[in-house]
Amino acid sequence: MLMRAAVLTAFHAPMELREAEIDDPGPGEVRVRIKASGVCGSDLKAIDGKSPVVSRLPYILGHESAGVVESVGAGVTAVKPGDHVIIAMSGPCGRCRPCAAGRFHLCSGPARLPTILGGLPRITLDGAEVRRFIGIGSFAEYAVVPELMCVKIAKSLPFDVMCLLACGVITGVGAVLNVAQVPAGATVLVVGCGGVGLNVVQGAVLAGATTIIAADVAEQKLKPAERFGATHTLLVSDLPRQVGELVKGGVDYAFDATGAPGVLAQAFASTQPGGTTVMVGSPPAGHPMELDTGLLFASRRLMGTQGGDAAPHRDLPMLAGQYLRGRLDLAGLISERLPLDRVNEAVTHVRHGTVARTVIVF
Repeated sequence: MLMRAAVLTAFHAPMELREAEIDDPGPGEVRVRIKASGVCGSDLKAIDGKSPVVSRLPYILGHESAGVVESVGAGVTAVKPGDHVIIAMSGPCGRCRPCAAGRFHLCSGPARLPTILGGLPRITLDGAEVRRFIGIGSFAEYAVVPELMCVKIAKSLPFDVMCLLACGVITGVGAVLNVAQVPAGATVLVVGCGGVGLNVVQGAVLAGATTIIAADVAEQKLKPAERFGATHTLLVSDLPRQVGELVKGGVDYAFDATGAPGVLAQAFASTQPGGTTVMVGSPPAGHPMELDTGLLFASRRLMGTQGGDAAPHRDLPMLAGQYLRGRLDLAGLISERLPLDRVNEAVTHVRHGTVARTVIVF
């Protein structure tokens, strides 16, 4: 089947809108007609040649997506043509050691690594294979993915907001609920108020945190953080000192949603003894971090997360339910909706930090 796709053919260059050939789904696979796809910071890292999983071009980026099942391969039972689905960032095998322990985000099943590196060959361009970001490649009209990556949703739910659950929302909210497991009444610091950071703020609200401090170096990002539930905002200068002036001794939980070198150490130093810091944003690969070891000695914890440590078939329906009950503001995350032929414009807006989330709509 022929389809339009935005193809990255060279690093540090605009994507090219091309006509590519996509396969029929094989056994256990589903072909999804993409209806909406968010533009994420991970896509920008791939364009800049800084993604650990994107090396050999050409590539179709995009991974935060939702759509309609167009066809299914042999043996597929969970979804059927016409179903509306979110495409999860991972499809746990359910059989490996991490899956058996309920740590689905760490699945080490035999299909996991090939999926991360672009999935099985399913798309060709001028006779050559095109890889897909984490086996999805949703900056295209169609995607072929494993059945386990398809999470069925109600047909009444809008695609443009549901696609956000797949990455930005579950990463932020999951960092709070799944990773840190913030209790009611806690004090929380969120550094970085982009799309993911705003969802950390929303997660802290869901958890019942009483003090939620949102911090950023860009003043224009602080007002949206208040809308999503921040009780205080900070324009960062000396973060530990600023936080200490609001919460004596430091916060219970700190989240770094920036991935910027040095920020994680500042967030860590902003916690009280016994506090927890979670690295949510992904830093440059191999970048060292310096910590005052005396802070660790005071029983502080430093944690990481991969996509909010999500179990997609548990967490995505839960988040959709929170949206329906008015406890998650998803529409408010969307700054603009653009067609596929304006995807490079969308990338520019995300890069300049002028939007929380841009959604490509089909």
